[in-house]
Amino acid sequence: MPFIDSKVTVSVTEEQKEKIKSELGKAITTLHKTETYLMVGIEDDYDLWMAGNKIDKGAYVSVSLFGNASASDYDNMTAKICEIYEQELGIPSNAIYVTYHPIADWGWNGHNF
Repeated sequence: MPFIDSKVTVSVTEEQKEKIKSELGKAITTLHKTETYLMVGIEDDYDLWMAGNKIDKGAYVSVSLFGNASASDYDNMTAKICEIYEQELGIPSNAIYVTYHPIADWGWNGHNF
């Protein structure tokens, strides 16, 4: 039951959104999840500041995960996320923040897991 929510400073075309969504679907296996229940959100043209300065090209990516993963899995996932956003949107890795939110209770379809 992962959710990957992205806020990016650049404009993103529908084609780019589809590509990012597909690549994140492949990458989520790093956290031992499948694309079957993956939800992805992409908010573009978002204002972000880092170190007090407005960022031209940057991203904040939040990964919510039912359960938990190991530190090395998170590290590998961060590398994949940075690669995807750099390749698809030209956002350098040093302007991408990634956070992880392991969740014990997750609801779907009228019930909790």
